[in-house]
Amino acid sequence: MNTRILPLIALLALTGGCATSQTTYLNNGEQGLSIDCSGEANSWASCYEKADASCAGTGYRIVGTDGTPAPAESDKTLGVDVGNYKNRSVVVVCK
Repeated sequence: MNTRILPLIALLALTGGCATSQTTYLNNGEQGLSIDCSGEANSWASCYEKADASCAGTGYRIVGTDGTPAPAESDKTLGVDVGNYKNRSVVVVCK
């Protein structure tokens, strides 16, 4: 394996490539999921994929989002959002 690739693999392992979720309760007592999809290896799409998987395909309602907004296509490098560490989280309620 090329030794220049090893630091990149280590960086990706540290930033994580998976969104995580945990149960949360809304002010009205409704149970929801707080999904964290922060990091360079993730995107807003990974939040929504995790929500869909966590809700077993029944669908979900987005209650709130927090984090860095998705960049415009013109702000991406070769079609990829690169640069700063991104903080992203979404709260959903399964249908």
